[in-house]
Amino acid sequence: MLGVIGGTGLSQIKGFEPAGYNHVATPFCETKIEVELLQHRGCKIAFLRRHGGKHTIPPHKVNYQANIWALHKLGVDKIVGVNAVGSINEKLVPGCLAVPDQIIDYTHGRAATYFEETLKTVVHIDFTRPFAETLRLALLDSANITNVKSSDNRLVMNGGVYGCTQGPRLETAAEVNKYKRDGCDLLGMTAMPEAVLARELQIDYALLALSVNWAAGQFEGEISMDDISKVVGNSKDFVTDLLRALVEKYGEC
Repeated sequence: MLGVIGGTGLSQIKGFEPAGYNHVATPFCETKIEVELLQHRGCKIAFLRRHGGKHTIPPHKVNYQANIWALHKLGVDKIVGVNAVGSINEKLVPGCLAVPDQIIDYTHGRAATYFEETLKTVVHIDFTRPFAETLRLALLDSANITNVKSSDNRLVMNGGVYGCTQGPRLETAAEVNKYKRDGCDLLGMTAMPEAVLARELQIDYALLALSVNWAAGQFEGEISMDDISKVVGNSKDFVTDLLRALVEKYGEC
């Protein structure tokens, strides 16, 4: 089953029929994780809101271990993480999307592995390619299908390096210049440890990143949350159409 983790701006997926809720107990928190089940043309997906139902959990406080564990427990074997990001790459204009192929992790203090307690032996997973290539290509193909069907034609960048920052504050201009020298194309706050935890549970994981603003110092002026909200609002339909196309072509019904 496909799992979708919705971030900022994706609290619902239009065009899917509701199929109930699961409240999943995990070893990583006292409260159960709420996962909404949706279906489209007979295919079910599991939809989890990364920041909670009321969008009150900041990036550094998300219980990534519990979220990924809950999806795994429901039988999810593929996850698409939907993320709002700031752009460093000049091609990734706000409103465009990217399906990155690499990550640099700048976070700290987050619970980032399942392999640290009661181990029979130390475990090191391969993380050379942090995103599942088959799922990445399926996202790109679904984006092309959506562009053909829609008058809202969006550039979707194939590849790129996602820099994961700690948050919840946005970055300084000097930090962004450093991330640019490091090779980052886009900046977000939630792909790690989400991606590595999925890998540890042998779940394919790929990222659909929506550029919502230029990163600090890449333009004149300051970052406006109103401008970000407008980009998110104008992009919701395209993102949900893309996810629907993904399920129609690649869903396992």
